[in-house]
Amino acid sequence: MTTSEPHSTELDRLRRLVDDRTADLQRVKAEYDNYRKRVRRDRLAVREIAVANVLRMLLPVVDAVDRACAHEPLTPGLKDIADSLREQLGALGVTSFGEVGDPFDPACHDALAHHVRAGTDGLVCSTVLRTGYRVGDHLLRPAQVEVTGPADPSR
Repeated sequence: MTTSEPHSTELDRLRRLVDDRTADLQRVKAEYDNYRKRVRRDRLAVREIAVANVLRMLLPVVDAVDRACAHEPLTPGLKDIADSLREQLGALGVTSFGEVGDPFDPACHDALAHHVRAGTDGLVCSTVLRTGYRVGDHLLRPAQVEVTGPADPSR
């Protein structure tokens, strides 16, 4: 046996040890990177849910201001409040939907009444009873509508 053989086996053992530790380190780094990404994603999701909940709670205020604007003389103060409220909600990404003539979409409209009209192809929103709102792709509240269309909507 020569002196280089023990040295060679010791060197091989150390290389395997270094390779194992390097693989362990790479695994731990990948797990930590995944953890950071997951925490960032979770924080954003919690923030979006919190913002949506707050905005959903403000919708009765928006409805009250809209009713006041529709039924009361539009004073400068009421106009300022309505404009400021719409501007701030718009800055947060809130959009309203639900217009007369829109095709009925059960994903974002609640049909409270169905009026039959012969010769129509599909359901159409004929009256908007309460405006719907969304922020981004998140539905805050469906629009409540009356629809007009054929007797059997599946035709």
